[in-house]
Amino acid sequence: MGVAIRTAGDGDRELLVRLLDEAFQDDPVSGWVFPGTEYRRTTHHRLMGAFTDIVLAGGRIDVTEDGSACALWMSMPADDHGAGDPADDEGPAQVRRAVDPENERVEMIGRLTADVHPTGRAHEYLWMIGVAPGRQGEGLGTALIGSVLDRCDREGLPAYLEASSARSRLLYERLGFVPAGEPLPLPDGPHMWPMWREPRTP
Repeated sequence: MGVAIRTAGDGDRELLVRLLDEAFQDDPVSGWVFPGTEYRRTTHHRLMGAFTDIVLAGGRIDVTEDGSACALWMSMPADDHGAGDPADDEGPAQVRRAVDPENERVEMIGRLTADVHPTGRAHEYLWMIGVAPGRQGEGLGTALIGSVLDRCDREGLPAYLEASSARSRLLYERLGFVPAGEPLPLPDGPHMWPMWREPRTP
């Protein structure tokens, strides 16, 4: 099955934020950051907007032609988390102020993931991938990720991500990712799974 994929631009921001908001409403980590269904439905989109803005400015967002799925990627240099990444020292606090100043978990999630993010080698970082709830299970996520992993293989680049659910972890394992250290436990919350993929050689 061919999936048409294009690179998103600033004009796609509203589509991307809405897609990510819908895709992650039931995600365990989103539920931890924004506990309570009503609170999440009225606030979660702001965090997706902040992430979208950061990656539109400093990375790349791939989106299916029909707008049903998107993947946010950052190219990470060796020994550096990258300018503008909320994993840097001030980034998590800036995101919290912009998204939900009273919610310390908005900042905490950025700091916790920064602490486990590998350094030392340049790599592609899959920040997040979202598929519209009614389209999950159709292979859209695999197609989005696969197009970048193919390039990683050609260029000899590893890839990294944090899986936010057991279901997504299984998908990433099928694509060649393996655990990168211990699972990351969120305080009084779910786990995240740092995962790494070495480039495959023909």
